[in-house]
Amino acid sequence: MSKPKAGIIYNDIKPVAIRVAMDLKDKLMAAGWDVYLTTGIGGILGYSRPDSPVCHTPMDKLAPTGFDEQMQFAIVLGGDGTVLSAFRQVAPFGIPLLAVNTGHMGFLTETYVNQLPRVLEQVMAGEYEIEERSMLTVQVFRKDNLWWEALCLNEMVMHREPLTCMCHFEIQIGHHALVDIAADGIIISTPTGSTAYSLSAGGAVITPGVSVLQLVPICPHSLASRALVFADSEPITIFPATPNQLILVVDGNAGCYLLQDDRVQMQRSHYFARFIRLQHPEFFRILREKLGWGLPHIAKPTSVELP
Repeated sequence: MSKPKAGIIYNDIKPVAIRVAMDLKDKLMAAGWDVYLTTGIGGILGYSRPDSPVCHTPMDKLAPTGFDEQMQFAIVLGGDGTVLSAFRQVAPFGIPLLAVNTGHMGFLTETYVNQLPRVLEQVMAGEYEIEERSMLTVQVFRKDNLWWEALCLNEMVMHREPLTCMCHFEIQIGHHALVDIAADGIIISTPTGSTAYSLSAGGAVITPGVSVLQLVPICPHSLASRALVFADSEPITIFPATPNQLILVVDGNAGCYLLQDDRVQMQRSHYFARFIRLQHPEFFRILREKLGWGLPHIAKPTSVELP
């Protein structure tokens, strides 16, 4: 009978993540598990350069050695950036991830290092729920040739360098007519990404279970250009309608340079990010704890009797 298999993905520039990864490996192996370790660097796709524009690995070829459909779960140690990178590595195999925060905000993480002894026993026993989050497929085409691609959990951002220069984007959503947006940049976000860059740029917060995407212009040059929420069954095509070179960034850690005649195509991926949840997911609690949304007013006006 084969041993159960687990994975560990860690941020190798954080000493605490390295130390905890080695400790977890020992504990899992002592409990009879086969364990595979890797760093999150494999999901950080890097940036293409003008002198080397093709810089990508196919989306379904990023899984580290030993990570496959037989893996029951993987533990990711780091901050939100490491979690985003890890899902690009494991989503094609449907491996559920337990995200452990060793960073700062940790909006995507489920637990903390000091809770791991108890949590590890719970996860090995299979006592958890799995929450599926939608992802985007982002592809860049040049003269009908696939130039670059990536899986996206949070958002795709397109802008000019430097960011403060306005440019034009022609955008087609589904079979609707092209729209022209003049702005410093644009964001296409998933519900998961609605609390990231999209929120800072004025977009709405979207609960994870809603099957939509959101288009958010960055500093638009029109009062009429505002965030748009639409069904995620609609594919999106973007044409960078400006003579200047643009840059496309996925989840903040992968990108590709764009020329005027390029086109970017996006659609909901058939892969999902599968989060291990130790209790039933409660999105409003996370909003309250991480972003302060919906906190009760401490100082409320009181009626004062006049003398």
